[in-house]
Amino acid sequence: MSLQAASRQEPGPGLDAGAGAGPKPGRTKRLASDIRKDWDLYLALLPGIAFLLLFKYTPMYGIVIAFKDFNIFDGMAASPWVGFKHFEKLFTSESFLQVFRNTLLISVYKIVFLFPLPIIVAILMNELKNMIFKRTIQTIVYLPHFLSWVIVSGLFIDLLSVNGGMVNKWIVALGGEPVKFFLDSDVFRSVLVASAGWKEVGWSTIVYLAALTGIDPQLYEAAKMDGAGKWKQTLHITLPGLVPIIMLMFILRLGSVLEAGTEQVLVMYNPSVYNVADIIGTYVYRIGLGEQDYSFSTAVGLFESVIAFILIISGNYLSRKYLKRGIW
Repeated sequence: MSLQAASRQEPGPGLDAGAGAGPKPGRTKRLASDIRKDWDLYLALLPGIAFLLLFKYTPMYGIVIAFKDFNIFDGMAASPWVGFKHFEKLFTSESFLQVFRNTLLISVYKIVFLFPLPIIVAILMNELKNMIFKRTIQTIVYLPHFLSWVIVSGLFIDLLSVNGGMVNKWIVALGGEPVKFFLDSDVFRSVLVASAGWKEVGWSTIVYLAALTGIDPQLYEAAKMDGAGKWKQTLHITLPGLVPIIMLMFILRLGSVLEAGTEQVLVMYNPSVYNVADIIGTYVYRIGLGEQDYSFSTAVGLFESVIAFILIISGNYLSRKYLKRGIW
């Protein structure tokens, strides 16, 4: 039998058929060689790894508080175990059901009204030919992102105030009645969506503008030769080229559905609009710190994290199944 034929033989009973699937002895040597070769790059990884371990993974131990009657004086270890007591309270609490509903509604409003806006703005900005004008517009729409929510809240309170607010002055000048934007439950969610859009839409366009640079210009030239106008070019070239990044951003957005902008709501809402604006994040803040019910607030936070994890996994699965694209 030739050596070539022997090499093609199936491994016999005395051979390890899975030897090729296991870690090869040479891999450890190669890893050590890579570390010696690029030791400075691996060294640069250490602060990031230490940060993750210290501030992301170590605090996970605190999850056990959700299953205990935590007493700050007894400590985490000495506090008694109560099982799913706080989760039972969570799912039977009318106040939490209202908070959960508010969170979903505000997140859905933001997705429906704000998620498409960066895509539209990026497409429009990409068509600008005057570079000076384009950079000016970019700067104007990006700047709000760098303002804290405390400053943004102050700006909107001044603009929408019943007493001297510019918007209410215009409403009165047109013959209308002043609107209590921050006290009226019917319009407060609109204020949240509008202020979030003003602050973040411009920043989100950066991702889509970067994706637009990856579309082959020859596709547009070929479309022009075939008589396609700007609308058809956008519909058949630009949007399909943006689909991968759109799906990526949408899946990541699903993971923050139950977050709903906690910092924003916390600095803008008040007791008058709790019934429509109190969300999971602010609820945890009020119950955990205000009433010092740490176990219940931890259970609420854990519930939020689990739902976010499920949403990301599900969104990625559906994206890969139907669009053949996903985060992983």
